[in-house]
Amino acid sequence: MNTHRSLFSPRRIGWILVGCVMVLALPVMGSAAQDVTALVGARIWDGTGAEAISDGLMLVRDGRITYVGSRGDVPVPSGATVVNLNGRTIIPGLINTHGHVSGDRAELIRQLRLYAEYGITTVTSLGGDGPEGIVLRDEQSTTGLDRARLFVAGAVVTGNTVDAALAVVQRNADMGVDWMKLRVDDNLGASQKMSPEIYSAVIDRSHELGLRLASHLFYLSDAKALMRAGTDFIAHSVRDMDVDDEFLGMLAASGICYTPTLMREVSTYVYESRPDFFDDPFFRSHFDQAVRDQFQTPARQRSSARSQPYKEALRVALRNVKTIVDAGLPVVMGTDTGPAGRFQGYFEHMELDLMAEAGLTPEQVLRSATGLAAECLRMDDEIGTLRPNRWADFIVLTENPLDDIRNVHGIESVWIAGEALR
Repeated sequence: MNTHRSLFSPRRIGWILVGCVMVLALPVMGSAAQDVTALVGARIWDGTGAEAISDGLMLVRDGRITYVGSRGDVPVPSGATVVNLNGRTIIPGLINTHGHVSGDRAELIRQLRLYAEYGITTVTSLGGDGPEGIVLRDEQSTTGLDRARLFVAGAVVTGNTVDAALAVVQRNADMGVDWMKLRVDDNLGASQKMSPEIYSAVIDRSHELGLRLASHLFYLSDAKALMRAGTDFIAHSVRDMDVDDEFLGMLAASGICYTPTLMREVSTYVYESRPDFFDDPFFRSHFDQAVRDQFQTPARQRSSARSQPYKEALRVALRNVKTIVDAGLPVVMGTDTGPAGRFQGYFEHMELDLMAEAGLTPEQVLRSATGLAAECLRMDDEIGTLRPNRWADFIVLTENPLDDIRNVHGIESVWIAGEALR
């Protein structure tokens, strides 16, 4: 599946027409209403930035939303399954624009299920993906999906020559990936960066194949060079210095999105001692003791000189997030979870907390992980907001996250494609 598609593609037009028929049919469904689920009474924040609906109604049929609005504006269809959610808050399922999954089919499903249990209903896996991920992606346009949606980038593009790198690009494209991904980073001087000649060729070839490209980077100078070369997504924070007006202007002109992956920095040093989050009931609700204990051994809990620069890098990254958002530019949630110690599902919530610590409002943080993230993935006609025709991927919360972003931890249920996780 290719996310690089026309605004007026046949698939998009088809769903618009189907959605119109569904909405028009609602008042006269008759016996068909037995297939409708009506969620009533909750506060609904739809992910678009619009004001939350205080006493809402959401109707779902065949895995998709057919109506969202005030409870008093449209009658609940006779025969619908009614779910009373008085006092709760509904928000769209969270989207991780930069995660990782790996393994065979069973392991991929386990990881995607883990993401989903924490309310992460869509994951873009930016590297390390094989054909098993393609199969799961192609199977997810169905009702009753009990795992997070997945989009993939295949192998991270590497190579010491243009030809070697382009060979990886072609293998990924032949596999049917959604994105390309490359790295321009010297790991704080420990390795050689990909040259501009190679990454420019990779970006150009990806675009010829109709695929967008995400760039791993660290330095401000590389971020500017990659934007000049045509990268489509900045997949990590600029962490060596504060971003400047030139960078902000380039980001605005390009229209591309920026994902901070703040928890990637945290993961480099957080195990120097026993992390406080090991005692968080929200963390422990989906991780077993054995997994947690692996990171409490003396070998893990020791300071590393190599990790110390990342503490300062995090402080720079936090400042840059606030600067970019204040400039009105798109920042979207991503975490780089998947590698050992970067806990899938839970770290996404810690990422939201860090974005709030950087100075973003709860609504800005939530938008970064819902409607805005979907726009950046060019999937906003399918996911990310609670609007007619979109997949019914949402979270039911016990408290209002617009008051405090940590209220997203209060998950009562997660729904994907119109059904609560089993």
